[in-house]
Amino acid sequence: MTEARRTGRRRPVALGAAVLAWTGGAVAAFRYLDPIVATFVVILGLTLVLVAGLASDWDSHSTYEEREQARARRRKEKWERTADARARDRARWEDHQARQTDRADGK
Repeated sequence: MTEARRTGRRRPVALGAAVLAWTGGAVAAFRYLDPIVATFVVILGLTLVLVAGLASDWDSHSTYEEREQARARRRKEKWERTADARARDRARWEDHQARQTDRADGK
């Protein structure tokens, strides 16, 4: 877990403040501007608030090292789980090689 998840409640408060500012700006835009221009301003503001909301947890993802460690653990578990099948395949291959060698010597 990264440091971004451990921090307090600053991001939700900042996002709430951004939503309140957008709401106030939207009301003011429709009150004082032309409706078409106000709609543009409101859509632009909403887009910025949504991008800020989606980007607020940008750093909360796992690191490359954590993902690779989990992947290595899964690969090791799979390797241990399929050890018997590999041993059987190796025994079959060695038997096959022995038969091939016997056949080549017999010619």
